[in-house]
Amino acid sequence: MITVDINSDLGESFGSYRIGNDQQVIRHVTSVNIACGFHAGDPLVMEKTVKSALEEGVAVGAHPGFPDLMGFGRRNMVISAEEARAYIIYQVGALYGFVKALGGEMQHVKPHGAFYNMAAKDYKLARAVAEGVYSLDSGLILMGLAGSQLIKAGQDAGLRTASEVFADRAYAADGTLVPRGTPGALIEDKQLAISRVLDMVLRGKVEAIEGTEIDIRAETICIHGDSQDALDFAVSIREALHQAGVELKALKQR
Repeated sequence: MITVDINSDLGESFGSYRIGNDQQVIRHVTSVNIACGFHAGDPLVMEKTVKSALEEGVAVGAHPGFPDLMGFGRRNMVISAEEARAYIIYQVGALYGFVKALGGEMQHVKPHGAFYNMAAKDYKLARAVAEGVYSLDSGLILMGLAGSQLIKAGQDAGLRTASEVFADRAYAADGTLVPRGTPGALIEDKQLAISRVLDMVLRGKVEAIEGTEIDIRAETICIHGDSQDALDFAVSIREALHQAGVELKALKQR
């Protein structure tokens, strides 16, 4: 039987700002990536989100980003490998503390936004991310864009990796995500998103924005928690996968 994980980026509220529909989305995914305070999140939100995930039996992962609250971590930054490694240890370590204090176990790490996309293409940056994760806990799974440098660097560093695909994003012919702001970058049609997810999971294929079909490995599916339709997408995609005979399991259960 084919098995796959469904993940969502949560815990991205901070202070008096509320982002996402966390309490509802969390019930329909198998893993969550929780913001660690740099691009979003704060200590109270982090603790609350970890607690909710553990109560729902959902696997917990850290979602470290660039120190960029104003840009929600989606703006590129020029940083050294030493900075990248330190950013990872600092943020993952903070969330790790809440997970331990609440009696849980952290499953994975998934960089956020520009950090994720830059590491997908830049092996040196990706290796710094992987080494930061490994130095903190070699048993953590590194989640990254399928076929990317982040996956390669994680494996080279001795980590287990999880190849991620996106339900609501378009792909370029080289397997990278089409940049936000580009026409067609976001998949807003639910039925199209479902069809693409089934193709990626069952056939290992996805249609690129240029019209060509590319190979892709789908071990975990991302549904962005901050999108307006996140809950509807999560429920519908979960049901479609169930009807197709796909078993949903967190990465640590596979």
